[in-house]
Amino acid sequence: MSDDTGDSLRNEALYYHEYPKPGKLEIRATKPMANGRDLARAYSPGVAEACLEIAKDATQASRYTARGNLVAVVTNGSAVLGLGNIGALASKPVMEGKAVLFKKFANIDCFDIELNATDPEQLADIVCALEPTFGAINLEDIKAPDCFIVEEICRKRMNIPVFHDDQHGTAIVVGAAATNALKVAGKGFEDIKVVSTGGGAAGIACLNMLLKLGVKRENVWLCDIEGLVYEGREAEMTPQKAAFAQPTDQRTLDQAIEGADLFLGLSGPRVLTPEMVAKMAHRPIIFALANPTPEIMPDLAREVAPDAIIATGRSDFPNQVNNVLCFPFIFRGALDVGASEINDQMQVACVEGIAALARATTSAEAAAAYQGEQLSFGADYLIPKPFDPRLMGVVASAVAKAAMESGVATKPLDDLARYKAELDGSVFKSAMIMRPVFEAAASTARRIVFAEGEDERVLRAAHAVIEETTETPILIGRPDVIATRCERAGLSIRPERDFDVVNPENDPRYRAYWETYLELMARKGVTPDLARAIMRTNTTAIGAIMVHRGEADSLICGTFGQYLWHLNYVDQILGTKEFHPVGALSLMIQEDGPIFVADTHVHPEPTPAQLAETVLGCARHMRRFGVSPRIALCSSSEFGSLDIYSGRTQRAAMEILDSQPRDFTYEGEMNVDTALRPEQRERIFPHSRFEGAANGLVFATSDSASAVRNTLKTKASGLEVGPILMGMGNRAHIVTPSITTRGLLNMAAIAGTPMSHYS
Repeated sequence: MSDDTGDSLRNEALYYHEYPKPGKLEIRATKPMANGRDLARAYSPGVAEACLEIAKDATQASRYTARGNLVAVVTNGSAVLGLGNIGALASKPVMEGKAVLFKKFANIDCFDIELNATDPEQLADIVCALEPTFGAINLEDIKAPDCFIVEEICRKRMNIPVFHDDQHGTAIVVGAAATNALKVAGKGFEDIKVVSTGGGAAGIACLNMLLKLGVKRENVWLCDIEGLVYEGREAEMTPQKAAFAQPTDQRTLDQAIEGADLFLGLSGPRVLTPEMVAKMAHRPIIFALANPTPEIMPDLAREVAPDAIIATGRSDFPNQVNNVLCFPFIFRGALDVGASEINDQMQVACVEGIAALARATTSAEAAAAYQGEQLSFGADYLIPKPFDPRLMGVVASAVAKAAMESGVATKPLDDLARYKAELDGSVFKSAMIMRPVFEAAASTARRIVFAEGEDERVLRAAHAVIEETTETPILIGRPDVIATRCERAGLSIRPERDFDVVNPENDPRYRAYWETYLELMARKGVTPDLARAIMRTNTTAIGAIMVHRGEADSLICGTFGQYLWHLNYVDQILGTKEFHPVGALSLMIQEDGPIFVADTHVHPEPTPAQLAETVLGCARHMRRFGVSPRIALCSSSEFGSLDIYSGRTQRAAMEILDSQPRDFTYEGEMNVDTALRPEQRERIFPHSRFEGAANGLVFATSDSASAVRNTLKTKASGLEVGPILMGMGNRAHIVTPSITTRGLLNMAAIAGTPMSHYS
């Protein structure tokens, strides 16, 4: 990594942590506090009733307080990531980050607690004293062997789950990866020889997990900085290492690796050499998990063992061993059944759930989650991606089941299948809804042209596209301006080196572009001079021409200017009988779930036929986000109550939709509140076609749709994804001037999806 790149990443990370408010967490009330009555219930005198119930029965704390969904991430900062013993205060950003992952992946509330306590027994005493506050404890970044002492004391004294993620989270994901690697290699746990480097907390826990899965202790060979752990060794020994001491004259990794089936690396860079790999058994399994530089790079291992099955801790290689596959979901399952501990059975259930999910990637469930992406179980797909939306349901329900079967669940579930279904549904009630889109986009490397390439938001989005996706950004703009603004923004990317640029002032393709535009528009009043002028000044038209000529796969424009102005050129150049603008669809992500709003921009006063087409397009796109469509055709008229334009138009659209069988649910015409409040709809129109709240709203005018979209965004803290231009085969999308960098990245993911996935 260059110094410029390092400085850029550092500045971006610091900016991320500082703005718009310091840190990554805040506390929010879950109950209304709008008047004196609310205050009297939330605090004195009403709060006393909840206190008395808990005093009578301690289990009621989970009923009347947040304790049942509250985890503490606790550290003393003695072993933080690769930073070492940086102390409690300096570890706080990491612990906040862990808390954010709990919330985002499993909707678990979390407090980070950093303690100035270097003595392990003192640290354990403090943690034990926290039991009345929390439903579970996640120990984090505590050095070995102190972490073993702290965990052992806490588990003995506390009646809530205590889980050291550095140990057991890593061990669970390694166990899942090993389970599937052995299936691919055609080997069994009971037969393999394991050689491991690293005698720290994670390394010891991984070996213990392999023993639980069937590996024989006599087949485990542990090495550390002093070499092989053998019987009688005194240097750098702990009781945990001694448990794996071998009665042997061998002293080095090079000696021990002979005939090994599985290498497990949790140590440091370049510990394993190609010569050592050559000594391993047929079809060797290599887990080189040191970060950022593995014990051996995959390409070096495959030079001597082309059939090697390899996992790393990095996201830029297949089979990333990442604890986020485990810890949010094992805590979710444990909390939901009121587990008193996280025992071996629950950990093994977690292993089996993760491993089984990777093997099930060709199922209908997987196809729905990934929208047609081909993910095949094998050497390069041993464990699921961290953003697999099925992890919540599969892993948490497996953990809950194991807790109940092993007798540690204080709140056993009556219906495990219903619980899993609820977990599956909850996944799509947050920004996780974008994950299937990013995954689908990763199946091909598409070229995305940004029309407004000089805009800083576009530059930051292009940087993110390069870092986070397989897409290739193309920017339209003056190279010198782009370079200056990249430098000013602290971005390491530069034009021509990191991405392609089309310079409207001087591009060798200029003549080809204006001649192509003239050919398309010659019978629509465009002269050669006008074509030349447009190809010098109109970046949206330039981008559309690039897509038309096959030089780009999709266009993103609209960061400034009026939507319909951009749409005019997009339709002129890219519109065909097959592809034409149907409507603009905005996904509004709310705290209680997604709402899709259409048509926000394309047709100011759509005809019934256009409205019906918008409803059909809306349903198709909702499914691509994993949402089952329940679409309401909205009006101030309700089920024929008013003879007004919007009511008549929506009723006519309903007739068109009803003329053929549809594979989704729609209803109308109705008010927005009737669409969103099932009890009101039941009172007004008892025989409605769908149950529950609508998740798609289609309006009779773009004014109405746009008003709702903007209200949700500005007053209801809705996060917008879009607008998505329906009907153009994913060849162009027009955003709005209020879009953020993250919004542009989301649109790039949508644009990056193969054309066959969108219409």
